[in-house]
Amino acid sequence: MIDFRWYLSGRKGVDEYLAGHIPGAVFVELDAVTGEGYGRHPLPSRVEFEEAMRSAGVGEATRVVVYDDTGGSVAARLWFLLRWFGHGAQAVLDGGLPAWAGPLEKQAVTIRRGDFVAHEPDRSRILDFDAVHRLTGVPLLDSRAGERYRGETEPIDPKAGHIPGARSAPFAGNLYEDGRFKPKEVLRERFRALGVEDGDEVVVYCGSGVNACQNLLALELAGITDARLYAGSWSDWSNRDAPVATGSEA
Repeated sequence: MIDFRWYLSGRKGVDEYLAGHIPGAVFVELDAVTGEGYGRHPLPSRVEFEEAMRSAGVGEATRVVVYDDTGGSVAARLWFLLRWFGHGAQAVLDGGLPAWAGPLEKQAVTIRRGDFVAHEPDRSRILDFDAVHRLTGVPLLDSRAGERYRGETEPIDPKAGHIPGARSAPFAGNLYEDGRFKPKEVLRERFRALGVEDGDEVVVYCGSGVNACQNLLALELAGITDARLYAGSWSDWSNRDAPVATGSEA
């Protein structure tokens, strides 16, 4: 069990972990699985990710359950990375910490080092700026809150708005009010209304490539298995000489 809490501003995940976590859960910091490159949270190298997972006790045969307290919007990033680097069994705790009915503990967990071996990732599941800039005829979903998509506010990146042609698909729309994921049929209908079907090779992005992974998970739950991630996301696009759209979709 991995506690993977992280927040855009204010709270720190490790402080929340030490204030109370699921018994036996080990904390992993987002920065520990962030590499170098474009955007605020570039994907890690194979070596970086392998070391972070071994330190967290992940082994070749370990079933990994990841949780956060923000609707899977952070936990899904580690879920994605584990799959991308070839781990065989990973899941996100539906509803996260708020859905946990048992006791919490406050002590940091000491865990035996794991033997996970990271494989070469499938880079066809990742797009960079140039690839997104060239996209035609492919659905592009913006996973951020609607007000950031419309350009009404931008708390951290240099420009407000969205990539021209993107549809607004806030990750929170995949959840019920209790933070649990909606069922397959409901998710499938949501993505169909956004113009997405299996086989479209839809591309998702968010602010920095973290929260968009929750949409990747929701797409998978909906039976859409060919979705791809713009790794640098808006933090990459908005730092480029690239077109920006504001307002609602046309």
